[in-house]
Amino acid sequence: MQHLWVWWAQFIHCFTEVPVINLRVALFHRRRFKSESDRIFYGEFKSIFGFYPKNLDLYKLAFIHKSASAVLSSGQSVNNERLEYLGDAIIDAIIADFLFVHYPEQREGFLTKMRAKIVSRSHLNRLSVQIGIQRLVVSQTSSSAHRHIFGDALEALIGAMYLDQGYSRTQKFLTENILKRFVDLKALESLETDFKSRIIEWGQKQRRSVTFAYHEEHEPHEASPIFYATLYIEGVQVSEGRGYSKKEAEQNAAMVVLSNEEELATLAQNVAEESDMPSVDTLAR
Repeated sequence: MQHLWVWWAQFIHCFTEVPVINLRVALFHRRRFKSESDRIFYGEFKSIFGFYPKNLDLYKLAFIHKSASAVLSSGQSVNNERLEYLGDAIIDAIIADFLFVHYPEQREGFLTKMRAKIVSRSHLNRLSVQIGIQRLVVSQTSSSAHRHIFGDALEALIGAMYLDQGYSRTQKFLTENILKRFVDLKALESLETDFKSRIIEWGQKQRRSVTFAYHEEHEPHEASPIFYATLYIEGVQVSEGRGYSKKEAEQNAAMVVLSNEEELATLAQNVAEESDMPSVDTLAR
């Protein structure tokens, strides 16, 4: 009878050992945080990303948008911009390695374009929302007014994780938990995103000058300016785009023109006719 109880205890232990260990680890980590807000953040963080942070303050900083910056007594603003800068470089390196392995037969140009598509502001923002990063972001501006808040926070998260966990763990997390789960490489292969390069190539083939002019505006209650890019072909204004960077505004302006091939052909003819017409000063002579 005694042997039966020993066997039963060992049997139960096999099924409860892992949950008990996980419970002890969770309780150990939770005891580290004295404030209720820290415990709430910790629980939310763990449920989204699936790992225990070592330096919680580092990750809290990663989700503070510059519109919600805290100002220290020294006058320094505390937000996620520095971590965003670091994370941007780490993401580039990890994705370059991932694509290099995934596409062993592709040339450098293809790999560069694929990396650019993955790290584009719009794509990173969509990834961030899929992951659930918006649940942790602290901001004083609306996400509709500044659409890249979540993508910026993803970059800052990777920067914080690199400092907290090291490159190898960060690489594994980004590759396994994000790239392989949420990035559709087949769809990206056929996705056109570099509209500026396309319109410039079009201008070279048509022997027409393609230029951009810029201006920026500051909207009320917005820390970041809105950029406007006006596209000119042979000096004739053909479209305008807006964005939260000059690059985004350029792409949007070029996309407007390239969205309709028939209109583009008509535009080329009209621009050619206008550029060939004598000016008023010439007719007066």
